[in-house]
Amino acid sequence: MSLSNNKRIVIKVGSALIAPGNDGCSPKYLKNIADFIKSCRKQGLQVILVSSGSVAAGRQWFNVDNPSKALKKAMAAAGQNDMMAIWATLLDMPLAQILLTQGDLCNRERYVSIKETIESLLEYNVLPVINENDTVTSEELKVGDNDNLAAMAAAAINADTLIMCTDVNGLYDKNPHSHSDAKLLQQVNVITPEIYAMAGGAVSSTGTGGMQTKIEAAEKATAHGIDTFIINGFDVNSFNQLLEGNNPGTHFLPSNEPLSPAVHWMTHTVRERGEVIINDTTTAFGDNEDMLTRENIIEVRGQFSAGDTILVTTDDGTRVAKAMTNYSSCLLNYIAQEQDDIKTTDGYFSEDNSIIAKEHLTVLENT
Repeated sequence: MSLSNNKRIVIKVGSALIAPGNDGCSPKYLKNIADFIKSCRKQGLQVILVSSGSVAAGRQWFNVDNPSKALKKAMAAAGQNDMMAIWATLLDMPLAQILLTQGDLCNRERYVSIKETIESLLEYNVLPVINENDTVTSEELKVGDNDNLAAMAAAAINADTLIMCTDVNGLYDKNPHSHSDAKLLQQVNVITPEIYAMAGGAVSSTGTGGMQTKIEAAEKATAHGIDTFIINGFDVNSFNQLLEGNNPGTHFLPSNEPLSPAVHWMTHTVRERGEVIINDTTTAFGDNEDMLTRENIIEVRGQFSAGDTILVTTDDGTRVAKAMTNYSSCLLNYIAQEQDDIKTTDGYFSEDNSIIAKEHLTVLENT
């Protein structure tokens, strides 16, 4: 493994590194990361930084032990400036702040705009610093952790490598904090349920993610053909090893058959708003995969509007596809129960009308 063979890397830094005391930013561990970023840029690499820490950075101004969701949003608003300031001091280069939500990433027009903005920043050697927009996010619109956000960003801008920093050396076969005989997995070829089982729960009380979210992120990134690493961000040797072309943690190998950008976006970024349960998939998804008519519908679950993304499953729970729906859940429920053609606001719904948009369809395989 050699970083010099890469053009573009994404490095994700968690709250425990930004604010190890959970009461404001500290340069204690960030200087090593800043030096690593500088070294990468000297080698001609483009770097995108995904940095958590706004809530932890802003906590120092709020004397509350168990803050509410609203207060955490206030902490994020207060701490974001501090977090950017410490990076600006340590990196000493032009930075650009990019605050995102799940809603931004799920909207195709905004998704493309994000990609174009980051591409322009990199072209002019301005380092993008990405964080979730905690101040405005709702449960519906938030990603929830910056591991998955980093993977989505890496896929959006076609990165070569994703590096996620944590407080252990990588993925172990069991929790190294509670098992002295835990063994580090230096390489993971394929992410399986067994790999997820090794992840366990959250590693740090400061951040929102844990090893579980890092495996989820690795699955997203490797599906796009991105080399992915989990390393110990508290250990300067991790960054020295990377610069020397060595693997200091766990290396998740990229897929041999990466998904196309459009399919990856639909599969790993877009969040479904509802579910349509269908009958025999050989009828619904045969030679003409975009044809899914009312005869295929067994049940409609959730509430969604025309243009939303839905999950298509069979009655045994098998995930078949994700697609943009041509009709709302209310209308689909009505259509599925009627025998004759139905007059809709857009005209007649006949047996030849697909309930999903053929240009926004991803057939799922083992997901």
